[in-house]
Amino acid sequence: MNTLAQKIIDAHGGLDTWKTFTGLTAHLKQGGALWDLKGHGGKLGETNVTVGLGDEWASHHPFGADGKVTLFRPEKVEIKDSSGRVLEELEAPRASFAGHTLETPWTDPQLAYFVGIAMWTYLNMPFLLAAPGVVSEQLSDWSENEETWQRLKVTFPKGIATHSTVQTLYVDADGLLKRHDYDVEIAGNTPGAHYIDGYTTVSGIKFPTERRIFPRQADGTSLPEPLVVSIDLSDITLR
Repeated sequence: MNTLAQKIIDAHGGLDTWKTFTGLTAHLKQGGALWDLKGHGGKLGETNVTVGLGDEWASHHPFGADGKVTLFRPEKVEIKDSSGRVLEELEAPRASFAGHTLETPWTDPQLAYFVGIAMWTYLNMPFLLAAPGVVSEQLSDWSENEETWQRLKVTFPKGIATHSTVQTLYVDADGLLKRHDYDVEIAGNTPGAHYIDGYTTVSGIKFPTERRIFPRQADGTSLPEPLVVSIDLSDITLR
C-alpha cells in the first residue's frame, strides 16, 4: 500500500480495528442546495443511515415523511414501506443517469442510489484505500487556509460504485481527512470539494461529524457558495 495511504488509515484507527466491524449506523441532518435542485427538498433533512463496512450496501430510514426505507446495492435499489413491502425498485441504477446534468431531477430510486453511494463511500473512507483494486498515488502538497495538506489520488475499480473513478483526498499533518474531491458522474460530472471536520472517536475509530460540499473550480480551488450539501452526523454506532 502507498505509504501515505497507510498513514491515513492508521490515523483513523487502523485496519485491524476496522475489520472487527461489519456495519455502521448514524443519524443525519442534511441541508444544502442540491436537494431542492433535484426535486427532493426536505425528504432527507433528518434521517438515519446504515451502511455495510466493506460489503457495499446502504439503507436510509426514514426516506421521506411516510417512513419508507431504502436498500441500495450497486446492481439494484429498492424502496420499501415500513413493513418491508417493496414499493419501487430500479435495476442497473447507474445506467438510468445517462445524459443527466446537474439540473436534471431525480426519481425516488435515483435519489436513493445517490445517497447510497455517497454515504457508503464517506463512512468507509479512508479504509477503502485498502480494498482490493483500489490504487493510490501521492500528489504534490496543497496549501489552503494557511495550512499545508498532503494529497492522495485514489482510483477505484469498476466493481465499486462511487461518485467518480478518480478522487482526491487531502489530509493534515496527523493524517486526518480535511477535504475530499470528486466529480459526480451521475450529475454531469459536476466537480465538488467536500470539506471534513468535527472528529469524534467511536469504538477506536475516528469519524468526522461535519461535512460541507461546495463547487470546485478548474484550478482546484473551491467556491464559498452555494453550499451544495451539508451533512451533520451523530449517534454513530459500529457493530
